Amino acid sequence: MTTTTTDEQQGLARGKLGTFDIFFFVVAAAAPLAVMAGAAPLAFRLGGIGAAGAYVFSGIVYILCAAGLTAFALYVRNAGAFYAFIGRGLGRPAGVGAAFVALLSYALICGGFYGFFGFYAQTTFSDAFGLELHWSVYALIAVAIVAFLGYRQIDIGARVLAVLMTLEVAILVVLAVAVLVTEGTTNFSLEPFAPVNVFNAGSGGMFVLALGAFIGFEGTAIYAEEARDPKRTVPRATYFAVGFLALFYGFIAWVAVAAMGVDGLTEFTLSDVFQGLYFMLAESYLGSWAVLVMGLLIVTSILAATIAFHNATSRYLFALGRERILPAKLGRTHPRYRSPALASMVTTISSLVLIVVALVFNGDPYLHLLLWTNGVGIIGVVALQALCMVSVIAFFRRDRRGHGVFRVIIAPALGVVGLIIGLYLMLTNLDLLTGRTDWVNWALMGSLVVVAVAGVVWAIRNPAKHVDASGEGQSSVESQASVED
Repeated sequence: MTTTTTDEQQGLARGKLGTFDIFFFVVAAAAPLAVMAGAAPLAFRLGGIGAAGAYVFSGIVYILCAAGLTAFALYVRNAGAFYAFIGRGLGRPAGVGAAFVALLSYALICGGFYGFFGFYAQTTFSDAFGLELHWSVYALIAVAIVAFLGYRQIDIGARVLAVLMTLEVAILVVLAVAVLVTEGTTNFSLEPFAPVNVFNAGSGGMFVLALGAFIGFEGTAIYAEEARDPKRTVPRATYFAVGFLALFYGFIAWVAVAAMGVDGLTEFTLSDVFQGLYFMLAESYLGSWAVLVMGLLIVTSILAATIAFHNATSRYLFALGRERILPAKLGRTHPRYRSPALASMVTTISSLVLIVVALVFNGDPYLHLLLWTNGVGIIGVVALQALCMVSVIAFFRRDRRGHGVFRVIIAPALGVVGLIIGLYLMLTNLDLLTGRTDWVNWALMGSLVVVAVAGVVWAIRNPAKHVDASGEGQSSVESQASVED
């Protein structure tokens, strides 16, 4: 009798990621430059100067969620975070249903970001260098880069993201300093944070964008298996990421008020050129070079986010393959890199399929490939975040395991309230997420219901044999030895 260890039993590479490696994955997924330069002007247009406060308030909601999530992560460490968390607290059928929704949501967001990348790359390189290439060429270049990094060791991707994220944050910080040095306290105002401005008649659409800017914060738990000392690194990375994004978004949005004043900003964001707000500020306070740099960094910002969502998607595939919910081959790791190599390849192929579909039907990379996929994906993730908080409360309801009542009961409950409000705002403002106002919206949303029901039915018909949705970070597959004659 000989005992053999296959790639499948090895699991993901342990001890590869520190606190700031995971921090970079989460913040990169948020794409802070793309959020500020691309989405914040629309938030100002819809909700007025209170957009700065909306970003901070949304961050507070996610900090409350993070309190319960990080406590729960001490007892459940699994690359399929939503699957493991919801399965542990609410039962395996709910966990498998959540896993299917998470997989679809992340895969759609990842695939849609290639359209986002292609759109901005085409525009930026055409304006800056006169290079006229179809958006799909840039999208395919991005696919190749992301596929390479996803196939290799996780820490390589983390280092790339660290560089890209630092650069995109840096250009906004430089702009903020230039504005504050030039204007001083001339336009200093706390009005953007006043409740009357944050919660107003237009706040529904504004909060769709503000809450959506934090999508992926739960990604810290996805990397727990690959983290060094996950009991410390995961909570630290989660709080650092959410806290940083809340303060950074709020500050950079407030800087626009400091640059133009309340009246000036309001007038500009209601004009036809509102989308170019931060480019206009960059040219005014830094010069034309900053416009070019900002354009290039938005492209790399989107690339960084795509890398992060690709990694998240492939780890859900890996986790579901390891648990025999999907084909077991997906749960195998590369013998050298210990990466979910096959799952990463499948993720790449699914993204290529979306790009090809967009090309065949002559779809627009932004209006169709990005908005349609991300509208579904964002709502799916927010719904799962809310369900995850319910699972946290259910898990700790009878035994808080030494944690304070605020951290594991009150904070998650408040988080659920905030997320449900956010979900309502998203569903009642679907046109902002999808760019459509017709039946297409509900057809897209219906896909989430279909896969959720499919997951629940599958779990009921297939009683757990290999699954450890309730385990302490190890699947039963990992803990079994393969014994052959």
